[in-house]
Amino acid sequence: MAFQELSQPIRGIIPPVVTPLAGPDELDVAALERLVDYLIAGGVHGLFILGSTGEGPSLSHRVRRQLIDRTCVHVDGRIPVLVGITDPCYAESLLLSAHAAEAGADAVVLSAPYYFPIDQADLVAYVQRLAREVPLPVTLYNMPSLTRTSFELASLRRLMDEPSIVGMKDSSGDLVYFQKMRDLSRERDDWSLLIGQEHLLTQALELGADGGVCGGANVWPQLFVQIYEASLATTDTAIAEQGDVLPHLVDQADRLARIYQLGSGPISAPSVIKGLKAALATLGILRNEVAQPLQPLSSAERRQVEAILRELGFQPALAGQQA
Repeated sequence: MAFQELSQPIRGIIPPVVTPLAGPDELDVAALERLVDYLIAGGVHGLFILGSTGEGPSLSHRVRRQLIDRTCVHVDGRIPVLVGITDPCYAESLLLSAHAAEAGADAVVLSAPYYFPIDQADLVAYVQRLAREVPLPVTLYNMPSLTRTSFELASLRRLMDEPSIVGMKDSSGDLVYFQKMRDLSRERDDWSLLIGQEHLLTQALELGADGGVCGGANVWPQLFVQIYEASLATTDTAIAEQGDVLPHLVDQADRLARIYQLGSGPISAPSVIKGLKAALATLGILRNEVAQPLQPLSSAERRQVEAILRELGFQPALAGQQA
């Protein structure tokens, strides 16, 4: 099937947008619009909705479709919109991709299907078939900690022969693997390689990454855009100027990441979701509402989030206005 080509390769800071909720399985449209405007004003280069941070697998298909529609309408072509379509059911992924295309999205994002174990031969066949049927360019999403399946390099090499597959977001946390992917992906000028973990952003950019899908950019988009731009310094003068700036920016990002360390258990996708939503609620952008089966941070933990934000210079004047 012919697909709608991207006007240019995906580059820059692409936040994995959290999904504002008004209640169980209820999209908060007004909060979504506030968040989208906040991110665009912060200089981000695109939006990725319905990913792990967006709680995509926990949302009903009705809410997923509504989120796609509302996001695309409000963005109105200002920056690219990427839509996660991963689902255990092949037909549902295909239907969601068609809906994304009709709504005006620019690309879809696909991880390995979860629940049933899948070997590399089945994974390649699955992705090839889907890529040939979806009407939008496909960015692969390597998230083995959640899907229990990684895209092996030999599989990626085969999938790069599919013209509609235009890149990958890697959240494996393995920079050796990332470097090998970067070497492999240089075979295609239109291929984009993005890093998922924000604490690896500068290292990945040094290795040739095209950008980052950084959860913290939901809260502080300007910071991650500045890190990206500083890391791209090419002239001797720019390198000298940014050499003093970049460590400070990275330190700020590390301090922001403390919001992921609240609640029980180690840093994980759920702790990131809870921390980001608590921070955005503290800033008055959305409600502190997470999709089941997760539970939001407690009031005491929210106060710790507020303290972290205040230390970083945020003024949560609207704190408490969002439940």
